[in-house]
Amino acid sequence: MRSAGPMLSVLGELVVDLIPVPEAGAGPQGTAPQYVARPGGNALNVAVAAGRLETPVRLLARLGTGPLAPHLRRHAELSGVDLEGFVDAAEPVSVAVVGLAPDGSADYGFHVMGAADWQWTDEELTRVLPPQTAILHVGSISSWTAPGCEAIARLVARVHENGGLVSVDPNIRPMLADGPVGGMLGNSRPVVHERLDRLVALADVVKVSAEDLAWLDGRNDLDAAALDDAALRWADRGPALVLLTDGAGPLRVARPGRPVVRRDPPTVTVADTVGAGDSLAAGLLSGLLAAGVTSRGALESLPDDDLFRLTDDAALVAALNCTRVGADPPTRAELTAARASRR
Repeated sequence: MRSAGPMLSVLGELVVDLIPVPEAGAGPQGTAPQYVARPGGNALNVAVAAGRLETPVRLLARLGTGPLAPHLRRHAELSGVDLEGFVDAAEPVSVAVVGLAPDGSADYGFHVMGAADWQWTDEELTRVLPPQTAILHVGSISSWTAPGCEAIARLVARVHENGGLVSVDPNIRPMLADGPVGGMLGNSRPVVHERLDRLVALADVVKVSAEDLAWLDGRNDLDAAALDDAALRWADRGPALVLLTDGAGPLRVARPGRPVVRRDPPTVTVADTVGAGDSLAAGLLSGLLAAGVTSRGALESLPDDDLFRLTDDAALVAALNCTRVGADPPTRAELTAARASRR
């Protein structure tokens, strides 16, 4: 979907998610589980969700090599995403092997060494960023993994200086942010903290999960009161708006100098939670763009009632995604129908 008007630009990685097929079993010896390859990755999921909501969106992504690469491009294309932000890369596509718990929550094993996603240059980003970018969304692995994270940080600073809205989602993957695998990527807890701190300081919108906070804060005792405090603390770091997700728990909405507000998400039958946070981010950013909220001042002056309508819609987008296997966000028509059925 190309547009001459204001656009949402989404910057980050492309990942092939290998999703288990439980009903297929694992063979007579239990050693051959079956998987289906699905397009994924934070940036692709956000862009696809926005495209399905009929938002003018460009995906800025380095498309690596391998037999699954064309399917990633086609997935974005079918959802109405502007593909002019794709850079053909010589490095391999990233792969994530997904494990699913009984409640549908996901765990990941990553195969990403030398992947295309972390190799951004300033020249590439300058070439693919559309001049009509009103909102730039960055996050996940590419935003805190070298060498590309340095070019991403500089781009974020330029968009911020030019008055565009910046959205950040840390989307921490502990295996890649710390420990032996993270170390091979040049990542450690202090390094990732430093790289995220500079992005959050320039962000207008931050979407962060309770799981992210547990890793970033190094604690597992984040009860309801602690999550409220964390949301307010993050709002005081610079963003005009912080959304703190907690799985099926309340969505916390925090703005500087105001009390944190909890919004209950819709109750649905969950297939899995893959792409839920990405779908929520896309729902919010699509709503902001459609409402003409494309500057810091407009976001700060947005009345609470209007903001809560946008966050409730975003939570509904995420909930609908969770009713289907893998990252499979709803279309605009499906969102409209679901919204009408809840009245």
